[in-house]
Amino acid sequence: MNEELRDVLVHYWPHVVLVVSLVASLATAIHAAMTKEDVRSAIGWVAVVIFSPLLGALFYLFAGVNRVRRQRVAQQRQLARQDRLRLDRHEAKQLPVEFDTYLHALQRLGDEVCENALLTGNRVELLDGGDETYRSMLAAIEQAQSSIALQSYIFDHDRIGQQIAQALIAAHERGVAVRVLIDAVGAKYSRPPITRMLERAGVPVARFLPTAIGIRLVYANLRSHRKLLVADGWLALMGGMNIREGFMREFAGESLASDTHFRVQGPIACQLVQSFAHDWEFTTGERLEGASWYCANLPSEEGRGVATRLVLSGPDRSVSRNQSMLLGALSVARTHVRIQSPYFLPESTLMGALMTAARRGVIVDVVIPAENNLKLVSAAMEAQLGLVLKGGVRVWRAKGGFDHSKLMTIDGQWSYVGSSNVDPRSQRLNFELDLEVFDRTLTAQIDQRIDAKIAHAQRATLAELARRPFWRRLRNRLVWLATPLL
Repeated sequence: MNEELRDVLVHYWPHVVLVVSLVASLATAIHAAMTKEDVRSAIGWVAVVIFSPLLGALFYLFAGVNRVRRQRVAQQRQLARQDRLRLDRHEAKQLPVEFDTYLHALQRLGDEVCENALLTGNRVELLDGGDETYRSMLAAIEQAQSSIALQSYIFDHDRIGQQIAQALIAAHERGVAVRVLIDAVGAKYSRPPITRMLERAGVPVARFLPTAIGIRLVYANLRSHRKLLVADGWLALMGGMNIREGFMREFAGESLASDTHFRVQGPIACQLVQSFAHDWEFTTGERLEGASWYCANLPSEEGRGVATRLVLSGPDRSVSRNQSMLLGALSVARTHVRIQSPYFLPESTLMGALMTAARRGVIVDVVIPAENNLKLVSAAMEAQLGLVLKGGVRVWRAKGGFDHSKLMTIDGQWSYVGSSNVDPRSQRLNFELDLEVFDRTLTAQIDQRIDAKIAHAQRATLAELARRPFWRRLRNRLVWLATPLL
């Protein structure tokens, strides 16, 4: 019987491969058409599957399937009732009188699309660069008395990574409850991974959504880009900064990269702890509860603190939240919009909103790096620049070291900061963590930082793009065509 089967396979293997390819391609194309919510993504994947039989199906299985079960995530990420009740007295019923009344529409939008309320009584401090950020991280870890929650996309096993890891180990040894959550792909950015050092010392550490292939995948989807540290349930640091020595002048020298992070205190820290706790439970099954994680007496800037909201987004039930917040801000802006993003690839809806704001008289400034660390993204960005330039958006290529900051402000009153880029990954494919902040002081600081970049930047023009060699423009457009698949 085995010999007969072997003979059949030897003679008819091309037919078997053909049937398997057709069945796999048909099933994969149906899955893409039925599950992708963006029409361009659905068309792109169906085309890949049809024109690359079997290989396209395998590629889709690896890169196109959202393995995050929405129902499971929704169940495990429900905010605990007792935590919400604790924050009731801090909820902002309306914005203070110093803000223009049209911004009330932004507050209403956040109330409708976000699970977190806008909270008053907070302090939000800008940390510019790794020197300030890592110093604040180490201080928070060393001063923690009850708990430390640390989450990052990349946590390198380099000199600053080892310093932070040693501080976490020391905190664990003195009895502080420590939990470290690193994205499974981000953990592979250095060898050996920092997780081994922490695990050997007994520090509870976990990897978010492990991948089947044990290599670093720069363009992998369904990753957690959230960067967060919370000490004792009331002091938090969040923003766009990974843990890498390239952001420290001491180690990087002339090749120093820039980024921004934020030190926050007040009731907003409870929302940040909840975010970490839900991601930790989703990854490990362990529920974090009690006063050691949720500060019972939250220090707050009562009566004079800033109104802040945590905005969580990701490829689960919060898939459109990030885009809704950006679209809302662009629709109400009246004088000036400033955006800084290392990866600027707005989807058509967001691109339309940017151009509409510019055409109705709002100054829209977008700052991107002159030299990007991701070559494919850089090519796709260049291919798309002409579209936004024609709509009146001003695009600036910042000179100097690579800047990883993700910042947005409108009219000197509202800021949106955190881990999200203006690209399809942040809008639809990865887990992000951002803060919506109503505060003139912080917004002015961010505006000054962006304006300083603009002062030493080169403005992109249509004429300059037209002078690019044809082969480069063609390459950029071909790369740009692949963005719906990202």
